Amino acid sequence: MVTACPVNFEFMNYTIITSQCKGPKFPVKECCSAFLDFACPYTEQLNDLSNDCATTMFSYINLYGKYPPGLFANQCKGGKEGLECPAMSPASAA
Repeated sequence: MVTACPVNFEFMNYTIITSQCKGPKFPVKECCSAFLDFACPYTEQLNDLSNDCATTMFSYINLYGKYPPGLFANQCKGGKEGLECPAMSPASAA
């Protein structure tokens, strides 16, 4: 049973992605960097397969950015555990 996502992705600001990841070429480095900047604060929820956070987030990213389906999933490979984000520095974690 999949539970609802505890993070409300509907009203988030997606300009971090839409301002850096632009078509028609959708440069991998810029797109993946912007995607990780947006998604990394929510890795715990996004990598939890018992909720629908990842599906919900991707649907809003595609809605606001008008991206081709699967753009980030195909370009920005995570590890087998899901998204791989840089460790937060002690200052930003505080």
